[in-house]
Amino acid sequence: MLTQVLPVHIILLSHERNTMTNHEQIRAAFETYLAENEKFTAKGVKASAARARKALQEMSKGIKERRKEITAEKEALAAK
Repeated sequence: MLTQVLPVHIILLSHERNTMTNHEQIRAAFETYLAENEKFTAKGVKASAARARKALQEMSKGIKERRKEITAEKEALAAK
């Protein structure tokens, strides 16, 4: 059986999704992306490429949700 050690940020994203804000999720995914992209580009670790792409996908999802939150907050301020 092969075991894979995941970066802390990926573990946080998958297990604490409900307790982290979208802003925090985006930041964590970006940090993961930077680390995994560095491993891929500098050291040629192919598995890091997949993890970097996964982090980018997580960022995309979080960004869409955060945009919705910001719009709702803006509309709530305008209603006052």
